[in-house]
Amino acid sequence: MRYPHAVMMVLAGGLLLAGASPTLAQEVFSTGPVIEGFGPNALVPGAQAIPADAEFRVVFDTSTPAEEGELNRTLVSAARFINMHGRAGVDPDNIHIGVVIHGRAVRDVADVAGGQSAANAELIAALLAHNVDIYVCGQSAIYYEVGADDLLPGVTMALSAMTVHAQLQQAGYTLNPF
Repeated sequence: MRYPHAVMMVLAGGLLLAGASPTLAQEVFSTGPVIEGFGPNALVPGAQAIPADAEFRVVFDTSTPAEEGELNRTLVSAARFINMHGRAGVDPDNIHIGVVIHGRAVRDVADVAGGQSAANAELIAALLAHNVDIYVCGQSAIYYEVGADDLLPGVTMALSAMTVHAQLQQAGYTLNPF
C-alpha cells in the first residue's frame, strides 16, 4: 500500500477505540475507486445519501510539511475526498479540488534540498490527472528559496496563498476545515 504507515495507524487506532481489530481496519479502508494507491477511505453503511449529481468545490490548505519519507497529509486528504465521494456515487467530474500550499510545506512540491517532493511526486501526478489544482504561495516560496522552476510539473506558483484563497472563494470553493 502506498499511503503512509502513520495514516493506517490513525485509521486503525480509531477503529480500535470503537472495538474493531487492526485487521478489520485494513479490510475496511482501501484506496480508490478514483485514485488508486492513495486516499484510503471506507464505505459508510447508513450514511446520508449524496445526490449523484452533487457538485463539490473544495479547497484544502496546508503549511505543515510531510515527515521525511512520508506523503504530505493534506495531499492524501485531497485524494481521500475524491475517492470517498466517488465511492459514494458522486461523478468525479463534479469534484473540483484546489490545494493551497504555503509555509514550510512548499518544499513538499518542489525539487529542492530538504524537501519531500520525491515522496510526493507520484501522488501529485495522480491528483493533477484528476483535475486537482495545486498552488504554492509565492511569498512562502520566496522565503524558503523555492523558484517556479523548482516546482514539480503541474504545480502553480501563485502570488500568495491569500490571493488564491480569495480567488477560489469567489469561484464558489469552500475551505475544508481539516
